Amino acid sequence: MTKSVLLIVVDQWRGDTLEHLGHPNVKTPNVTRLARRGVTFRNHYCQAVPCGPARASLLTGTYQMTHRVTRNGTPLDATLATLPKELRRAGYDPALTGYTSTTPDPRFAAPADPRYETHGDLMEGWRALHSFAPNKHPYFSWLRTQGYAVPQDQEDLWNPEHPAGTREGRLDLPSPIAAAHSDTAWFTEAALDYLRHHAGRPWFLHYGVYRPHPPFCAPAEYLGLYDPATLDTPLRADSPEEEVAQHPLLRMLLERIDQQKFMGNRQGPAAEMSDGDLRQMRAHYYGLISEADHHLGRVLDQLEESGDIDNTLIVFTCDHGEQLGNHHLLGKTGYFRDSYHIPLIVCDPSAEADAARGTVVEAFTESVDLMPTILRWLGQPVPRQCDGRSLLPFCHGTAPARWRDGLFYEFDFREVVDPSVEQRFGIDMDECCLAVYQTERWKYVHFAALPPLLFDLENDPHEFDNLAGDPAFAEFQAEMAQKLLSRRMAHANRSLTGYFATGGLHHRVDGIPTQVTESEPLARAAE
Repeated sequence: MTKSVLLIVVDQWRGDTLEHLGHPNVKTPNVTRLARRGVTFRNHYCQAVPCGPARASLLTGTYQMTHRVTRNGTPLDATLATLPKELRRAGYDPALTGYTSTTPDPRFAAPADPRYETHGDLMEGWRALHSFAPNKHPYFSWLRTQGYAVPQDQEDLWNPEHPAGTREGRLDLPSPIAAAHSDTAWFTEAALDYLRHHAGRPWFLHYGVYRPHPPFCAPAEYLGLYDPATLDTPLRADSPEEEVAQHPLLRMLLERIDQQKFMGNRQGPAAEMSDGDLRQMRAHYYGLISEADHHLGRVLDQLEESGDIDNTLIVFTCDHGEQLGNHHLLGKTGYFRDSYHIPLIVCDPSAEADAARGTVVEAFTESVDLMPTILRWLGQPVPRQCDGRSLLPFCHGTAPARWRDGLFYEFDFREVVDPSVEQRFGIDMDECCLAVYQTERWKYVHFAALPPLLFDLENDPHEFDNLAGDPAFAEFQAEMAQKLLSRRMAHANRSLTGYFATGGLHHRVDGIPTQVTESEPLARAAE
């Protein structure tokens, strides 16, 4: 069978915001259409936030503690295997719409390299079709050709009040950019051109779209799908002051997050937004999701028309989630599940997957599982560095042996060019980090130099009551800390630890000791 892969990567789409999983408001008929063809993973999480760290985990199969992309703009270690590099080894020319938010390794690039002018460029190995890199200039340059007067601050064109020249903070206005010219439409047209040209041949496409990433400003026809008065309200304490008592980091985030980053015509702390404002903002967010869903449908139509859908592995996922007003926060930040819980649907076209189509898997899965899944499906070895495991057994209706009982994710709140965070907490830059271990019942948050957190998710599913330090829960806190440490120990960088020199170089392939031959690239032993 000719094998092709469509990797769909949306941005900032919450894992609970799917119509077929019972969300009360959002309309995603084409995601539902995709889910019928494959398997939905309900408890799927990314490994880090924001975009750069999240995508580094997705595209290297490693935890943040290994790839060490701690913030947007942190360089990615060039010695790590990446999905596009492995695809090229397999004979594919991987194409991309979207972006990867990757900063090059300064050990292999000059300080004057223009790629350092932005928080993130394009990961090496991709063939870019339509990309935001650098600084979204390609998209806004195209808008000029469509007759738009792009302002000096080009992203101000996403401000719904830009045409009127006002900043009254209105949330009821649609995007001034027509739906036909949105960035989602722009990325999709490039994807469709690629699919038409490559029909009937093996191909790999990273179909990335920017939405529902802020600014939250949906085109009129999609904004109109949602009546703010009927939408769900945020899950948060009655006031920000009640929230900040939980942890010093949460206090800092609530003080620093401003509305303007999310809605170009608004100013002021995000924590001060009313429920009504947040429902109106959610109308935009859900509208952007419905727009992305519409264009996903166009891509599926093309695959069905060409027949390629019968030999294409389709993976639908996201880089990270969105707080959406929960805990008085906006964005992807901190330690709450809203920022890390993301969608995942995998559609394997093979006959072995027929029995599992349309099912929902409840097991914990992670972004690091996707690179092994894709490479295994293509019959390629999985780099030893990968912290994840293939999800194909789930797609075929069986649970893999010794599957994980919990999730691991991380957040780094350092600011390399701004020491104010360290000064605020009285800690070193490298101590500005946290790691989470989360099971079905418990969630433990360990800070390098700040107090820990413990949540009972069965009785406190939205993480309001910190039980860390309570003697009644000391046993559970110790157990979760042990699980966190064990996960970190088992996944410390293992790129070369599976090799041994004795009468030649040996490694393990599928658990069997095997001598490495000259034709084998180093560090590509299968799991």
